[in-house]
This record gives sequence, structure tokens and C-alpha cells, in this order.
Amino acid sequence: MLTIEKFAAIDIGSNAIRLLIATVIEKDGYAPQFKKTSLVRLPIRLGADVFLQGRISEENYKRMLDAMTAFSLIMKNHKVVAYRACATSAMREAKNGNDLAKKLLDTTGVNIQIIDGNDEAAIIASTDLKELIQDNKVFLYVDVGGGSTEFTVFAKGKSVISKSFQLGTVRIINDMIRDTIWDEVKSWIVENTKDYNKLEVIGSGGNINSIYRYSEKKVGKPLSYFFLANFYEKVKDLTYHERIFELQMNPDRADVIVPATRIYLSAMKWSKAKNIYVPKIGLADGIVKQLYNERKANTLEVK
Repeated sequence: MLTIEKFAAIDIGSNAIRLLIATVIEKDGYAPQFKKTSLVRLPIRLGADVFLQGRISEENYKRMLDAMTAFSLIMKNHKVVAYRACATSAMREAKNGNDLAKKLLDTTGVNIQIIDGNDEAAIIASTDLKELIQDNKVFLYVDVGGGSTEFTVFAKGKSVISKSFQLGTVRIINDMIRDTIWDEVKSWIVENTKDYNKLEVIGSGGNINSIYRYSEKKVGKPLSYFFLANFYEKVKDLTYHERIFELQMNPDRADVIVPATRIYLSAMKWSKAKNIYVPKIGLADGIVKQLYNERKANTLEVK
């Protein structure tokens, strides 16, 4: 006998807004299966508003309103049993972020939680990342977003230290990065990885997933520093339109891919990592796992 339920996660980032619907299949005596049933991505670049003007524009609020209305209908159609919507750097820093979240709740019924960088890292850590992190290895986890990048050091299978920096791709292309930020990130990485040998990097985010698809590597195989460095030199030398046409990138990926690659490369260089692993995980996957675990805990309590 199988139990089949659907859960949904809404990830409101600085570069895009995503709706993930996952089907969870349970059978007694077996681990639950998580299957991605639907993924909708909308390139509503909230960070371009917030990092330049300090608030979300009326135009982008209307786009968010349309998105949340559509997401609500999609979740209803899929008969989702539980959902969670989390907003990160852009809405967190927007002067009108909380007010717009309340307006969207009143008009669409979608409740948006604005979370900080530590919450974001903790949610992602609850994903299948745990299956990749082995007790006998050390990893630097790097999650590059539009507004911020989260770094976490894992050793002996556990998180040792985490930090979020306002170093994001949308900030970089809009020249909104403090002069000292790269030095701060370098110092943090060097200080927190210097005592480990043979450290490797785990990368997450839409940009590294795009690079991984371009590499045509077999699933589970890492990208080398050499490959990533060559890729960086190639995309850096192409124009925005050449990236769209020759590399067949989406327009909202073709501009942020360069700063994103630079962040991953820098993290590998400063931690002396030779490889970067690219599991297909992100905030939305972590939200689904949390929702499922909470539902199971509540069911056990009722019994």
C-alpha cells in the first residue's frame, strides 16, 4: 500500500521566483521517495529594484501578484497538502518587503516568510546534501544567489561553521558590491579551511546547474577547477547576446553567469579545492523536506 502526497515550495529570490511541486511516495519499510513533479521559474528580478532603490517597484509587485495568484491555482490543481513560501535577500532588504508580503497574503492567500541567510543555509542543509557529505571528507558548500552567497564548512559529516555574505550576482552586475567584500570573503574562507587537507567544494544555485549541463558530465561526477577556469574565460570574453545565441542561455542567465562563475572559482582557489560537486538541490528542495518531516512528526504526535 502506497501513500502519495504532494508538497510545494515557493522560493522568492533576488534573480527569480520558483514554484516546486514534489510528490512524496511512502511505502512501509522503505525510505520515502521524493519526485519533482513540476517546476515553474519566473525571472522577476527583485534584486534589481532593491539593491539600487531600496524597495520593490510597483511594476514588480504586480508581477509578484500575478505569480502568487498563478502559483496558488497551480497548487490547488495539484491538490498540494502543504506549502511554504520563503523570500530571501531582496525582500529581506526591501523597505517595503514586509508590507508587500502582507498585501500578497490578503490578495492571494499565499503566506510569504522572509528568512535570513542562516535560515536559508539550514533549510538547504536538510536536503539530500547529507547523502553527499561523507564523514571522512571535508567540504565547503557554496550557494550563490542573486543577492547573497552562503558558505558552510562541513567536516566529519557535520556543519562546522556558516556565513552569509552580501555577494550576489544581481548585486555585482549592478555595481552594488562594497570594495572590501571580496577580501572579507577570501579571509573567511582561508581562515576556516586552512586546517583541512583535500577539501572539495559543493556548489548550488541556478548558475552552477547551468554550467554543469553545459559540461555534459555524468550525474555525480564533479567539475574540475581547470574546467571551471576555462569556462569562465570563455563566457567572460563573449558578449551578452553571444552567450544567449551561441551558448543558448536564457536572457536572465546570460548576464549573471559571469559573476556567479567568478564566485565559485574564487571559493575553490581560496580553499585550495580541485573539484566542485553539483547536486541538484536548492532552497525549494529543502523546504519540501522540512514540510514532509513536520507533517510526519505531527502525524506521530496525533497517534
